[in-house]
Amino acid sequence: MRVMLVDDHAVVRMGFRLLLQAETDIEVVAEADSGEAACQLLEPAAPEVVVMDLAMAGMGGIEAIKRLLAHRPQLRILALSAHEDTSHPRRALQAGAAGYLCKRSAPEALIDALRAVARGQRYIDAAIAQRMAVQDLNGEGGPLAQLSAREFEVFKQLAQGLSVVRISQALNLSSSTVGTHLYNLKQKLGLHNQAEMTLLALRHGLIELGG
Repeated sequence: MRVMLVDDHAVVRMGFRLLLQAETDIEVVAEADSGEAACQLLEPAAPEVVVMDLAMAGMGGIEAIKRLLAHRPQLRILALSAHEDTSHPRRALQAGAAGYLCKRSAPEALIDALRAVARGQRYIDAAIAQRMAVQDLNGEGGPLAQLSAREFEVFKQLAQGLSVVRISQALNLSSSTVGTHLYNLKQKLGLHNQAEMTLLALRHGLIELGG
């Protein structure tokens, strides 16, 4: 199994590489520190499975999932996040990821997840899957559930303090388009400024202070 690791923390990639190198059926063929780098390495590295961190600067993991699959639809992507909210896994799976794993999971869970998605199966962290199921049963979508995929990406970057210009560069959108998303976000969520977006994102576990 040819695997590409995508995470903006070199120490995390090193840990994953050491873990996977011990498996005779898994080969790490490339590492990338951003979604943009992952897109550039896709063709020369030709991975079969990508381990994709969702919380990265620039275009971010969810946008990277969409772009990688647009170039290679048969690619299998396992999304990873340190956050234990349900918004990230829902968005990642909607973007086309084959699986989702919390970074706090046991190391062997990564190997199980990789083998599952490589076989064409879905893999969702058990605790997250249960939480998602309960929310679906109770109809608890939350205010963020009403956002489109693009609005969700813009919301996350605004909540992290990025400017409209930075977001337009990262997501390859015009500043006016980002401005329109910002207006729609305020209307849908009943918010007035970027600080309130940050508070909402913190409350839903989408970002962490200092992270």
